[in-house]
This record gives sequence, C-alpha cells and structure tokens, in this order.
Amino acid sequence: MKIVICGAGIVGNAIARHLSAEQNDVTVIDADPDKLQRLTEQADVGAVEGVSSHPDILAQAGLKEAELLIAVTESDEINMVACQVAHTIFETPTRIARIRSRAYLDPNVGQLYSRDNLPIDYIISPEREVSAAVGRQLQLPGAFDVKDMAENKIKLIGVLCKENCPILATPLRHLTNLFPGLSMTVVAIIRNNQVIVPRDGTDMMQPDDRVYFVCDENHAARAMASFGHTEEEAHSIVISGGGNIGTLLAQNIEAASDNAVVHIIERDRAQARLIAEQLQRTSVIWGNALEADILKEAGATTAETFVSVSNDDEVNILSALLAKRMGALHTVALVNMPGFVPLISALGVDAVINPPQITVSSILEHIRRGRILDVHSVVEGLGEVLEAEALPTSPLVGQPLRKSRIPKGVAIGAILRKDVVIAARGDTVIEAGDRVVLFAAPGKASRAESILSDQV
Repeated sequence: MKIVICGAGIVGNAIARHLSAEQNDVTVIDADPDKLQRLTEQADVGAVEGVSSHPDILAQAGLKEAELLIAVTESDEINMVACQVAHTIFETPTRIARIRSRAYLDPNVGQLYSRDNLPIDYIISPEREVSAAVGRQLQLPGAFDVKDMAENKIKLIGVLCKENCPILATPLRHLTNLFPGLSMTVVAIIRNNQVIVPRDGTDMMQPDDRVYFVCDENHAARAMASFGHTEEEAHSIVISGGGNIGTLLAQNIEAASDNAVVHIIERDRAQARLIAEQLQRTSVIWGNALEADILKEAGATTAETFVSVSNDDEVNILSALLAKRMGALHTVALVNMPGFVPLISALGVDAVINPPQITVSSILEHIRRGRILDVHSVVEGLGEVLEAEALPTSPLVGQPLRKSRIPKGVAIGAILRKDVVIAARGDTVIEAGDRVVLFAAPGKASRAESILSDQV
C-alpha cells in the first residue's frame, strides 16, 4: 500500500516505522530536515521536506498514487488542510487526521467533518484515547495494560509477574486444571524485551515476566487473582497535571463514580483556576508535584492510585516515583519518549501510558484490511492484539485449533460467539462469523489477518 504520512514527530516516526516494516510504500513529509534524517536512518521510508498541507509538497510525496494519508503533525490546522487537499486535488481514498484541540472535538461542530466540508474519514484524538487508557488502569490497578475488546465482553490485560505470583514455574497447560471454569488464555510472555508466544502449553512464567492474557470480562478479577493481584478499583486518586488529559480524566471519573475522591495538582496558577471552575467534585491544588509538601496536601501518601499526566516526561516519572515512595499504592506515568518506556518498571513505577503507542493503535485499527475490528499495540510495540471476524473461507474455520495451521508468532486468545466468550483451547472450533481475539508478534500481523480470511 502506498501511504503518505504528514509529520515526522514521535507519532509519525512510530507509525512510519511500523508500516514500512510491513512492506508498505511509505513517504513522510516534515518541515524539519533533522527529523526526516533520523527517520530515514531507522526505516525504509521516503522523505520530503516541506509544509505538509502544501499541494506541491503533497504531490512531491506521491499522494496522487497513495491509498492513504495520515496527518499527524503538531498542528491541527495543517492536518485538517492536508486532508482537504488530499480529497479535493488528489482524490485520496482514505484520510486520517490527528486533532487535539477540544474546540475542534466539540460534538456541536461534528457536522464539520464530512465530504462536503472537511473530508476527514477518521479523527484520532490522543487526549481522549489516553484518558480512556488511564481510566481502564483505575479499574484494574494491578495491571500495566488494559484494553476492552469484542463489545467490551473480552478484556486484554497485561500483568507483571512478581516474586509472589502463585503460578510461577507452572506450565501454562496446567492452568485450566488449577482454575476450572476460568475463561483465560495467556497469549504472550515478554521476558528481557523478547516475546514468547505460547504454542504447546509447556512455557512457564518467571519473576519479572510481563504477561498478556485475554479473558471473559466477568472473569477479570479472578484472572488477576491467579497472578496474585487482588487490588480493588481505585477510588482515591491524585492526578499530577491539569492539562487536557488530566482535566478530561477527572471529568470522566466524576461522570463514572459518585464516591471517587480526586485531587489534581497543577503547576500553572491560571490553568489551576480554570480547571477548578470546570470540575464539580475534584479538588484542584496549585503547586509543583515534585514537592513533597504538595503531594501530602493532595493526599498522595494514602492514595490508591497516583497518575502523572503532565506534558513533561521527566516530571511524570519523578513525581510518580516520589508518590510511590511516600505511600501511593499504585502509580501511573505518562511517557512520550519511547526510549524511557523500558526503564520505567525497573525504576518502580507500576504502569506506563505511552501516547504514541496508543495513537498508533488507533491508526492501525482504521487501516488494517479485511474484517479487522480492533487493534491494540502492546507495550514497547512488541506485538499487536487483533480482533477480527472469521470469514467462512478462513482455514481456521471448522476444525479444532490443535489441527489448524496457526503461524509461529500468532496465538489465538478468545472467541466471542453470540455474546458468549469462549477461551481458546486445543479442542476449540472457530465458526464463521466468530469474533476472534489473537496476538501477533512483530511482523506477524499480516499472517494473522490472512488466517482469518481466505489465505494461508
């Protein structure tokens, strides 16, 4: 597929490397030659220097032949205009834009985005996506990654195996006997930044493994308990950072819970005053989240969850570590720089929210071919979890999974059939129309897609 990406920042860089690794023809536009040079040294992509919304620059990037435009510059306006130019001048079939301003995302202006006005097929809102991801963390504070799939009936959960995990050194095939009736399947084990995809049930978990499993939404608490995590949903929360993400998160918590106690720490006095007027039951504290006295005032010493979502990675990491040391039970840090992500858990922060990774997942969801319904990029981009509809022509349909030709690097996790969740086992038979949740190791996503359609 020929793809043009506007913007070589963190998100543009990540999506360009991801798509080029899947043998797509990718060209990236950016006004900063240094960003383009760094990207072309990392990935097999074309590069065009210039303003991403200018028709001549888009033409130079080959947009006339492209099937897809992804506009993820730092400017909402440039992203919008690029989509307009792509539609009007180049007739590009699909256009995706990242839009961050809450004014443009107001439901009252929703009619703006149509083929007759601003022809944007899909809008990606990092703030909304990140806020939703943090909200899922609050529901399962023992997990480092949570994603709802298959009409919210299946959960994908990432959990860290600690020394006290009761199922360490237990072959995965024994879990069914140990926990009868538990609808849970381990789909990936990440050890020393290497991905292990279980195939024959002999793999065993070790301390410090990061494990991804899928389970029936109603079995999530029991599944977490099997890993030694019995933390309850957080009701006392401290948020560091009162920007768009922090404010939206607090609003979501207020809407979802009447008994949650939420405090926001915001360093900018004017912004603190502004969000205090917007929020109903959230206490806003003006101060520096790196100061122990401010953290105490906000209740970090007794908080069930401390979430740091400012626009400064270093502040987020340090404030989370400080809050953890002062007594916060669970800490979450927003980190944009991918190089920081592998270090966080080693430092003691419980979970990391990586906006570029979340944005990449949102984009992939819209560009995957066939019957792909949802995509989630796992920690550090070490694989993808796909939700797809099994077609009648799929080679997996109609026979037990143990007899199916499932490619290496792919693991079937669960099936949703007529609102019933079925955990994947060797004798499980996939039927046409089933919604299948599966894991694909890096570079295996296209193979995962093909086995659910009509290719082998």
